[in-house]
Amino acid sequence: MKKAEAKDYLGKTVKVEMDRPLGTKHPKHGFVYMVNYGFIPNTVSGDGEELDAYLLGEFDPVKKAEGKVIAIIHRTNDDDDKLVVSKDGKDYSDDAIRALTEFQERFFESIIIR
Repeated sequence: MKKAEAKDYLGKTVKVEMDRPLGTKHPKHGFVYMVNYGFIPNTVSGDGEELDAYLLGEFDPVKKAEGKVIAIIHRTNDDDDKLVVSKDGKDYSDDAIRALTEFQERFFESIIIR
């Protein structure tokens, strides 16, 4: 399977499957997921796994959701871009995205791509 380019998803509607719903603990590092976190099925990203996604705008744990990709968190010290998906299509500022994903992204250096 060809590696998915995160930038190809900007502005598109995607389906996200959650493997770490809101409120769950990371199995290895112990932090709690403050937003639903999952992946885009049938994709492969830089780390060899599916392309990961943060789902914003959903305030309950869910197994699946659909939304619009409003940004990409491009980790500059890790080959594992994260899509930022807005459930209702609402735009979030870069500061809001950083605040909402800080629970995990604080461990990495990144830039936000629009």
